[in-house]
Amino acid sequence: MPLMTSPDVPAGATNERDSTDLVEAGVYSAPAEGFEHGLVVLAMGGSYYLAPSDTGYRLLVEPAALAAVREQLACFDRESIGWPPRPAVEERPARRLELFTPLLWALLVMAVFWGQGAWPGRWEEAGALDPRAVFDQGEWWRLATALFLHADVGHLVGNVVSGVFVFATVVSTIGRRRGWLLLALASLAGSLAVAALNYPGPYRSLGASTAVFAGLGLLTGRALRVLQRPGRPHRWRTVLGPLAAGLTLLGLYGAGEAHTDVGAHLTGFAAGLVLGFAAALARQADTAGRSST
Repeated sequence: MPLMTSPDVPAGATNERDSTDLVEAGVYSAPAEGFEHGLVVLAMGGSYYLAPSDTGYRLLVEPAALAAVREQLACFDRESIGWPPRPAVEERPARRLELFTPLLWALLVMAVFWGQGAWPGRWEEAGALDPRAVFDQGEWWRLATALFLHADVGHLVGNVVSGVFVFATVVSTIGRRRGWLLLALASLAGSLAVAALNYPGPYRSLGASTAVFAGLGLLTGRALRVLQRPGRPHRWRTVLGPLAAGLTLLGLYGAGEAHTDVGAHLTGFAAGLVLGFAAALARQADTAGRSST
């Protein structure tokens, strides 16, 4: 076994000192573990020798450095507990990609757009999101109908394509019934929030993008809870990944041209984020309760 020397020893140099002059700082079951702890000695500017024995691999150091080395090795072991963190593993096997119901949704949205063309202006007048009509006249259906209306073909195509992919991911991850229920609740909550924020000013909005960003928020909120659940070391570091990803997508696709309703995108994403986190929390509590009975 080669002698590991301090960094100031030229590459390829060896130390001829007999290892019997050294003292044991630790014993490790595998050479990789011994080398890893030996790096602590090198970082201190010392040298070490890793010697195989019947009990494992002995880490030998200079007698004068023994106390300091053991202190640093103990610190290293304490700081290494639970690192690297285990990858998040789903409690259930991954579902197959669910495309059937998202495609049905896309067909419904396109049928509504055909109806808009067949009766120009009438469907938009009756179904677009209008805060005054909602709060003053009690036309609450607008919170839902506005999500199926579109201004033009480009608006329709952009929302349908992104919606199919986002909704397919949601229902494949969360489940068909549960996923669509959460999508509906988050979309309606986003519509209600943006209507309240713009009341009583003149505001009209239509399009499925509120629902699309609600779906993105659901996925982000669920991922935050899964990675933040108790028992996972360094869990607050791991939640930054999905949160940053969700906010990046919101920034890239949520703010567009002058007529883009950024407020509806933000409220949809925020509603989905809260509901996704809460639903994952409730699911884990239910699972834990059933496993304990």
